[in-house]
Amino acid sequence: MKRHRIAIIGLGMAVTPHAKSLLDLTDRVEVAYACNRSEGRRKAFGEKFPFPLAADFEVALKDPSVDCALILTTPDSHLDLVSRFAKAGKHILLEKPLEITSERAAEMIGICRQAGVRLGIVLQHRHRRPGIRLREILASGRLGKIVGASVFIPVWRPQKGYYDQPGRGDKLRDGGGVLLTQGIHPLDVFLSLTARPVEVTGYARTSPVHQMETEDIVAAAVRFEDGAIGVVDATTTAYPGFPERMQFFCEKGSALITGTELKVSYHDGSGETVEADTAVGGTGADPMAFPHDHHREVLRDFLDALEEGRDPLVSGEVALRTHRFIDAILQASAEGRPVNVVHD
Repeated sequence: MKRHRIAIIGLGMAVTPHAKSLLDLTDRVEVAYACNRSEGRRKAFGEKFPFPLAADFEVALKDPSVDCALILTTPDSHLDLVSRFAKAGKHILLEKPLEITSERAAEMIGICRQAGVRLGIVLQHRHRRPGIRLREILASGRLGKIVGASVFIPVWRPQKGYYDQPGRGDKLRDGGGVLLTQGIHPLDVFLSLTARPVEVTGYARTSPVHQMETEDIVAAAVRFEDGAIGVVDATTTAYPGFPERMQFFCEKGSALITGTELKVSYHDGSGETVEADTAVGGTGADPMAFPHDHHREVLRDFLDALEEGRDPLVSGEVALRTHRFIDAILQASAEGRPVNVVHD
């Protein structure tokens, strides 16, 4: 099996679980460069991880031995960086979200396709056991058709130390608030389990709890292609932070995912449980309060995809579906009417 050479671009808050994952997978991947313009960030990262440091990512672009890049910079920089690495023939694993708008995201995806490189998106909740097992159960038909599907995202993020950071919650840097920045993880899992959403209506606003440009509380109703209906309830005002919840009411039973626990109850009285992983957090004031296990699985799948000549589990196109869903909710709120969800 080929040992890949990867460049890390960006050494900010998100890098630690990725770096730990790369150490776990040293038999398959070697870090060629860990790049950041900030000397302070390079120094802090170098004290924790034994990877070669670089101030300028151009060195990775020009190195033909580097075949892939892990891009962990702010969303507003993704189109430019992904385009440059794609045109240099490097496969890309990109931290969520895709970009600050769906239009820029679609452009980026097209550039990767044209360049013939793989684009994977870091949405690590897709590798949690409850979603994987429920997907299997739904595919088997044992629960029957979903009639109601809802997702609840009660996250806490403080103003001090989080939203006070320069650019945090700004449209021009982050692109969105609770839906695009925090909610995108559970929404990605949720939409992978339902039929396609076709129409939404709802409300999104910035509450008095935070001083920020983008939304921190959302309530929306959804209609799905198969006739199911449900709600999306998301916020970063839910002190001190509570487990995310998804509920699926079906013809032959119900399923409830709470954090990393799955409970399935069938009409015949039987059931099934996937026990919670108590180490997983991230819904409170510290957004990085979780182990790196699921990040490792994202990276493993990305490397498998390169070896097998396929798209990663969450490709650019797959992630764009969640972006389009978020767009529709925000548009419905802004215009005060039901909005159809765009499907590329």
